[in-house]
Amino acid sequence: MPDSPAALATALRATGYLPDDGLATATFLAMRMNRPLFCEGEPGTGKTALAQALATTLDAPLIRLQCHDGIDAGQALYDWDFPRQLLHLRALEAAASADDASLDPDAIEASLYDERFLLSRPILRALRTSPSVLLIDEIDRADDEFEAFLLEVLTEHAVTIPEIGEIRATTPPVVVLTSNRTREVHDALKRRCLYLWLDHPDINREIEILRSRLPDIPERLAGQVAAAAHKLRAADLVKPPGVAESLDWARALMLVGARHLDVESAAHTLGAVLKYREDADRVRNQLDSLLAS
Repeated sequence: MPDSPAALATALRATGYLPDDGLATATFLAMRMNRPLFCEGEPGTGKTALAQALATTLDAPLIRLQCHDGIDAGQALYDWDFPRQLLHLRALEAAASADDASLDPDAIEASLYDERFLLSRPILRALRTSPSVLLIDEIDRADDEFEAFLLEVLTEHAVTIPEIGEIRATTPPVVVLTSNRTREVHDALKRRCLYLWLDHPDINREIEILRSRLPDIPERLAGQVAAAAHKLRAADLVKPPGVAESLDWARALMLVGARHLDVESAAHTLGAVLKYREDADRVRNQLDSLLAS
């Protein structure tokens, strides 16, 4: 594990993720203090990519829990493989019938709730895998009850399965929670975490990201794409582009042989950066001003 924020920043850069000092420090402290890192910000600011880069840096598996409306503890923690349990029960019954023997109910229950029938969901997998990086993505899409469940698990780094007992992490996973702030996450969960707000990069840093991820991109094109993306984010769009869209746009422009961004190449590749018809129509009518220096 990196021994300083600077060492962590260097390691993250080696994966292609370019952190600023604040991000590297917050991430380093979360890891050293064994606290979850709560990353909040607009879509496309690199929250999920941070967890992916951390997993690569630590040479640890990335275990992802994608939150959604209605997610519950069973989907996050564990479930039982009922079809296999049923087959096992039928096999026991068949064997007992063939031997003209009776079945011991306690023995049946113990064999049915054996670990071989346990389906580990993301959180349980992360607790049992050491080391690991657990990404709890878009926690703002879950409900209050799920937040309360998470708070308990992330505090104890352990879960209790009634039929098996307590399962505790030997080494707690590195936990990254992300939120697009579609709703406010409760203070109780935030207090358990170290907080990090991720904003869109400035133009110079975005150029650096483009050149790092696309080494063959012409210098002029990288600057133009970053500047145009910066202007698009300042416009009143349904869905402003994130860094992922900037990268897609730059990649699309390179694939069609563009050495620089002009009205024609921009118009033909807008689908890589804008995902709503209203946004594309509006921007297409303002390409001259978008590309003006």
